[in-house]
Amino acid sequence: MDISGQRVVVIGGTSGIGLATAQAAAGRGASVVVVSGREESVKRALGDLPPETTGHAVDVRDPGALAAVFEQIGRFDHLAYTSGEPLTLSPIADLDLATARRFFEIRYFGVLAAVHAAAPYVSPTGSITLTGGSASPRPQAGWAVPASICGAMEALTRELALELAPVRVNLVRPGVVESPLWSALGQADRDALFEATAKTTPVGHTGRVDEIARAYVYCMEQTYATGAIVPVDGGSVLV
Repeated sequence: MDISGQRVVVIGGTSGIGLATAQAAAGRGASVVVVSGREESVKRALGDLPPETTGHAVDVRDPGALAAVFEQIGRFDHLAYTSGEPLTLSPIADLDLATARRFFEIRYFGVLAAVHAAAPYVSPTGSITLTGGSASPRPQAGWAVPASICGAMEALTRELALELAPVRVNLVRPGVVESPLWSALGQADRDALFEATAKTTPVGHTGRVDEIARAYVYCMEQTYATGAIVPVDGGSVLV
């Protein structure tokens, strides 16, 4: 499928993997709509995207506001959900349950709300691409919340692929990527994480947002995969 001339909505499309996905889709000739929780983020992203790009600021935790945004957007072809707060890692002994619930609000219930609001407007030949992470198949100590969310997203993807057919529903599963996702960590901790990743992954480097973005565009353009989990992790789950 050629996505040139098609409409692509990217939730979380104003920074990191989401912005890179918006740029990649626009580069393929798509008309892009970016959605973010902050108006200033939308304005900043629009400055990095083609002039015809549009944007909306909405809190994905507000189902009514999401419904209003998708009613305004109208018919479109592809949805990518990349939104999420910077990750905070914690062992169970130190876990703050309120913080854990907040992550699920955006990364899981936000997805449910977005898909619920978007489904009536997605083209039957279109797609929805969600976001997981390598913490699902290969968790590490202290990653209870990210691993749980990533596992839940994979199960949800498979269910939605059946329920929303013929719309294709897939999930991109990145490994460690140099993006704002890790901004909650101090600079020294981030550097240590990226350095360790580069040393241990078979490809020999930490992921870049533009590398991951190509997987989302692939999920939009291919026409036969649905319910699929697309790993883009540098081979990290193998070691």
